[in-house]
Amino acid sequence: MRIQDLPYPDPGVPDARSGPHLLWWLWRNQLGGQLKALAWGLLHFVAVSALPFCVGLAVQAVVDRSGGRLALTGGLMALCGTAIAVGDTFLHRSAVTNWITAAARVQQLLARRAARLGSALTRRVAAGEVVAVSTGDVEKIGWFVEAVSRFTAAALTVVVVCVGLVVYQPALGVVVAVGLPVVGLAVLPLLPRATRRADVQREKAGRATELAADTVAGLRVLRGIGGEELFLDRYRRASQEVRHAAVHSARMWSVISAIQVLLPGLLLIAVVWHGTHLARQGRITVGELVTVYSAVMVLNYPLRHFEEIAMAYSFSRPSARRAARVLSLRRSTDAGGARGAQVPCGDLYDPATGLLAPAGLLTAVVCGDPDAAGRLAERLGGHPAEAGPSVLLGGVPLDELPIDSARAAVLVQDKDPVLLSGTLRELLDVPASGAVRAEDALAAARCEDVLDALVQGSLGAADPLDSRVTERGRSLSGGQRQRLALARSLIADPEVLVLDEPTSAVDSHTEAWIARGLRRLRAQRSTVVFTSSPLLLDHADRVVLVHGGEVVAVGVHRELVDTEPRYRAVVTRETGDERTAAGAEQELPGQGALLGASGTLDDIEESA
Repeated sequence: MRIQDLPYPDPGVPDARSGPHLLWWLWRNQLGGQLKALAWGLLHFVAVSALPFCVGLAVQAVVDRSGGRLALTGGLMALCGTAIAVGDTFLHRSAVTNWITAAARVQQLLARRAARLGSALTRRVAAGEVVAVSTGDVEKIGWFVEAVSRFTAAALTVVVVCVGLVVYQPALGVVVAVGLPVVGLAVLPLLPRATRRADVQREKAGRATELAADTVAGLRVLRGIGGEELFLDRYRRASQEVRHAAVHSARMWSVISAIQVLLPGLLLIAVVWHGTHLARQGRITVGELVTVYSAVMVLNYPLRHFEEIAMAYSFSRPSARRAARVLSLRRSTDAGGARGAQVPCGDLYDPATGLLAPAGLLTAVVCGDPDAAGRLAERLGGHPAEAGPSVLLGGVPLDELPIDSARAAVLVQDKDPVLLSGTLRELLDVPASGAVRAEDALAAARCEDVLDALVQGSLGAADPLDSRVTERGRSLSGGQRQRLALARSLIADPEVLVLDEPTSAVDSHTEAWIARGLRRLRAQRSTVVFTSSPLLLDHADRVVLVHGGEVVAVGVHRELVDTEPRYRAVVTRETGDERTAAGAEQELPGQGALLGASGTLDDIEESA
């Protein structure tokens, strides 16, 4: 895989049992790139390690006054220099490619998992942790994957050089062959402690990232209650904890680095002392002593990769563990797309609550608990918070459909929709049937004032559709964001549209207009609206009251207001005293409430 070929057509199915399993899976899936980096690494490191032999031959040629051998040695050194340059260039190219492609593969896997889980993701994993995994953690995972090939090349080079020194000059080669493993493995006892400190640092950094993300998301609310200083102090303390943890971790790595400098230095002193003693005895030549000395000096370079692989693994292991945790999440009901990809039609039915939304009708659902309403709306869209029987569409379980087919069949707009930054045209450019024009959807959602606000905020935008929407629509009010999101959902024109409190942030006149526009554009289409607004309820073909997790009443708005006290308590916001007083009156049941509600609806709609 080349960088220009990204993204992957299919990133594969990751082994998310643990962090090490994920790292091993990534390495296996990049075996070609790893072998390529290993080959170039061997060329580079072997060429670097061959220079000391060339230097030793050159020194000995000068001592022996041999011009021919000196010229030959010069040619070998030029060849080694060329190999070093070529090997280093392509090693770096291959290593960076492995790094970026591994990180891109993990990012693709995380994006697909987030798309499959939908709203269930943030209920299981904090949004800040998802951001941390998909940004900083993927880089550390990529670092370890690309460092493996360079470490392997360095380790093989050390073995080759040790064997070569033993063959070339056994008396000194044995000293080097025994000392180098000690130098390379001396830091192993310190690695567990360094790894633990790195884990603590990563954990504290993740919590600080989560706190920062939550603070930014709720900045408007914090300013409204004057709590920004409180959260700033919290983030400052979290940031200081990260700094202290980083310093604590860096101290251990500095000790490891010091050992990596001290022990090779001691080995070099031992080689020089022993080699000088042998040269004075005439057992080795000056050129051989220079060769062994230079080889030990040069071996410090590949030995550095032992420290790098230890650091890469220590920092990537907690990152891989967090990534594996997200990648291992599954929908509570997921049959893996056992059925075909054809989008079914028909009634939408939830066996858990008994809720039925007949095909082609506008069904309003009244639920006294807003959180329960949100969970039920997500369940109707195939995103259940917990395991249970699947929602049926036309008799077909949603969890047996491929995820793309299920999403195309049922679209859920929650009560706090997200608007992505970009032009309004880009915002409304969603997969759609083509039956609903953008102009009609914007008119049905009563977005005239929203378009005016966007045009004023985007200087030089002649067409309102070319005006820009800021990040998450922060320049718009809550009601304006809600209406733009509703227009986007209407353009998509799904088989079933589920709306959770789509008009909770708009005034009554606008709400009456939206109610009529929604009914007009969604004619002959299935629509489920979770609301307690009489204006919307009066336009519904069917009203369902959900109480205690099950359907307890079905009818039309005016009938239920008249006959169902629990429904009337939610819709009219009656208190307990008001219900008692109403029960003491001896007039016809609900007649006054019915007339009052109908009169209010008619007045509002007429004025709208």
